[in-house]
Amino acid sequence: MAEPGPGPGQEQQSGPAGKEEAAPAPKKRRLAGGERYVPPPRKLNTGVSFGAAHFAETSYYFEGGLRKVRPYYFDFRTYCKGRWVGRSLLHVFSTEFRAQPLAYYRAAARAGRLRLNEQPVRDLDVVLKNNDFLRNTVHRHEPPVTAQPIQILAEDQEVVVVDKPSSLPVHPCGRFRHNTVIFILGKEHGLQELHTIHRLDRMTSGVLMFAKTVEVSKRIDEQVRERQLEKEYVCRVVGEFPEHEVVCEEPILVVSYKVGVCRVDPKGKFCKTIFQRLSYNGKSSVVKCLPHTGRTHQIRVHLQFLGHPIVNDPIYNMEAWGPDRGKGGKIDKTDEELLKALVEEHRSKHSLDILGIMEEDLNSSAESKDCGDSSDCTKPVQADPSSCPRNSDANLETLESKELNSCENQDGEVGGRASGEKDPLCVECKMIRRDPSPKELVMYLHALRYKGVGFEYCSRMPEWAAEEWEE
Repeated sequence: MAEPGPGPGQEQQSGPAGKEEAAPAPKKRRLAGGERYVPPPRKLNTGVSFGAAHFAETSYYFEGGLRKVRPYYFDFRTYCKGRWVGRSLLHVFSTEFRAQPLAYYRAAARAGRLRLNEQPVRDLDVVLKNNDFLRNTVHRHEPPVTAQPIQILAEDQEVVVVDKPSSLPVHPCGRFRHNTVIFILGKEHGLQELHTIHRLDRMTSGVLMFAKTVEVSKRIDEQVRERQLEKEYVCRVVGEFPEHEVVCEEPILVVSYKVGVCRVDPKGKFCKTIFQRLSYNGKSSVVKCLPHTGRTHQIRVHLQFLGHPIVNDPIYNMEAWGPDRGKGGKIDKTDEELLKALVEEHRSKHSLDILGIMEEDLNSSAESKDCGDSSDCTKPVQADPSSCPRNSDANLETLESKELNSCENQDGEVGGRASGEKDPLCVECKMIRRDPSPKELVMYLHALRYKGVGFEYCSRMPEWAAEEWEE
């Protein structure tokens, strides 16, 4: 769900930098009549760890081969952006955070879920000032992931090495928080304050390393910069891959950070991947992949370019790319048309969750405003209203105060309700979604080996990589 409030890529979540220290109180200047006081910015710790308070936000349950998270209340937090200064809060919501109607934000304000400098916002016409601190409490739903457990491959005083299942993000991002490797290791294995050394795509399984200290993290980061690490992947691709070694050095360009799509393009970044066929069963091939660079989706994009996409790749083996499915870089669509076609194809299969997005995400205009370092941001794809029942203005405006106050305690703080209960303002609570099958959450790309100076870690070959395996 596209959370109402500070938008994707802009929020400061209660998490890695969630520990706050009050800055020394400066002398307050005398305010002019009617002027609103804005406290100075708070000093935030730069730690990367999550603790017991974060892990206790909600709990897991397992159903149909899936790991699920019980819905929970969560605070999105942000300081006022420079472009918001001088604009009303209502205007910011109406122009930048359109995943919800304005009636939602009015109802959220009445329920005490919107706070400005830690004070409940009752008037959305309030004009924002520099250093204003916004807090938006939402009822958060996370997509399910595979119930396959995380296997610990190795652990010592310096590192933890795991075998990551497909469908799990490494760390909190987008709609995922508790259904991530970092949170599961903290909640179920007592492993906290881990430092990410490298990342795997959400749909990629295999060897994943974490450092236990900053010093170890820096040491291995230096090996990464010096190209001293060797990474080996294995995948199953469409058709008969050439028997000889294949080297692909096509540059890769990011099409959309939100949807997570890349393509070969002369304007992209340099990449190099070496491929070697391991077996062929008459329909598909098992291929060893040795990436010499680490671009986003590098192996998947290069395989698509070579005409042998990963068999069940939910992005690069789709009809949206055209009859040749992107072979040789032939697409014949603009980036915007490609994104729209990919979304429509998944929407028709009720599988947007596989992309890690929702209909509400497609309505939000936030990406075009804050895309990090992306110069390839695309306009949002228009969602089909019929497939996404939303809170109507009339329903929200007529919610009784008793219903709105059911999520507030006597101190006006949000909370006090069981996380699994339905929330009167929550769009997700009103929707019935098809769960993906465990099979849909597996992509045939696996990180098999990770080797550096003084270490080497390997996982088992996945079942789908067996020579005689068939779909």
